[in-house]
Amino acid sequence: MNDELLRRVMAVKARHEASLLKKANVVGVGVGYREQDGRLTDEVVLVVNVSRKQPVSQLAPQDVIPPLIEGVPVDVRETGEIRAF
Repeated sequence: MNDELLRRVMAVKARHEASLLKKANVVGVGVGYREQDGRLTDEVVLVVNVSRKQPVSQLAPQDVIPPLIEGVPVDVRETGEIRAF
């Protein structure tokens, strides 16, 4: 992985994590590889974990997660609820 790319994606995460966590169903934000057809690719992305995916048409405009943030691709993944014991 390119260190410069990783630093850039981490910086974008730091700038946008708080606002993403305020969106409906968002339970986590991270950096990782895009998942496609159940497999990880080599594309570094901002990973937004949601409790459940919904069609854009069912989301309020402020809750839509953009496909790119500051030019960084976003991969939305359904993870279910995350709970601490």
